[in-house]
Amino acid sequence: MPTLRAMRVFARVVDEGSLAAAARALDLAPAVVTRLISELETHLDARLLNRTTRRLSLTETGEAYLERVRQILADIDEAEAMTSASVHEPRGHVRLLTAPAFAVHQIAKLLPRFHALYPHVTLEITAPGAVEAVDESFDLTLVHTRKPLDGQFVARRLARTEVICCASPEYLDKRGRPQHPAEFKQHDMLIPPASEVTRGVTFYRCGAKEGDTGPDVVHMVPRRGVLSTLHVDANYAAALAGLGIAGLPSFVAEDALMEHALERVIPEWRLYSQTLWLCMPTRHHLPARTRALRDFLVEAFGGEDRDPWLAAAGCETRPFAADCVKALETMASASSAPAGPPQGR
Repeated sequence: MPTLRAMRVFARVVDEGSLAAAARALDLAPAVVTRLISELETHLDARLLNRTTRRLSLTETGEAYLERVRQILADIDEAEAMTSASVHEPRGHVRLLTAPAFAVHQIAKLLPRFHALYPHVTLEITAPGAVEAVDESFDLTLVHTRKPLDGQFVARRLARTEVICCASPEYLDKRGRPQHPAEFKQHDMLIPPASEVTRGVTFYRCGAKEGDTGPDVVHMVPRRGVLSTLHVDANYAAALAGLGIAGLPSFVAEDALMEHALERVIPEWRLYSQTLWLCMPTRHHLPARTRALRDFLVEAFGGEDRDPWLAAAGCETRPFAADCVKALETMASASSAPAGPPQGR
């Protein structure tokens, strides 16, 4: 009995839920599938499946055996992909987990170029929400984080994204262009719900890092926004429509900034930065299809600790002019100084 073939059939029977469905999926006669499972159980001297006329289930031994079989089959597939990568073009299916906004604003527009390079690779994108940890059920996980990565996986940096303040030119022409975060109290803001900002919002001037203190870091509690939502694209659409000033990741705002549909506000300041990592389960050898997508995305976004989207839009965070710094610091200091004692008549 070819044990490897029987292992593949066994795993497919479990995946499909029945012997008949596995036979159809593998294009085998049902009798062949039944015989291979029986021979495998005889070879192991153990029952792997409980079979009735209505349902099929794994025995306790079968569950333990299936876990090892899947790892063995994955290792074999990776070994075959490694040895054939130099003579065969990548092909097959890749599963990618990423945040919705990144899928919409960045991944989607790169797919035609990727498909032209690798026409035999298909891609499945899952984008349920924010992604802050690696999911081993996916070939690649795109993680956004402000902290160092931790875990048993392999990671490649894609880029750094800054969360910046943006508004439509029409809104700014009407309401004025703020020069300092303190002026935001006179503007309509598009911010997360109140429960998310009760401790306030911190702005960092160019060159300042999270954890710094002093005039390069301004902390404020904004008044309730005209729109409060955690949905990035809702804030993006509202800013485009002229509703107010929004804090947006640079990879979301890039196209609108380049087309002058949005304008960066207080370009010397950012809210915070996130590093984007492309992560995969720890493996000695990646399938050629997974490696192709990984390398394509790293090349597309630069793979460096810098923000390629602000650079492309020509509005990277820039140093403050010295005279403007002095004037605004004086203004901020005066506005925060305690009132003096009342004057006598």
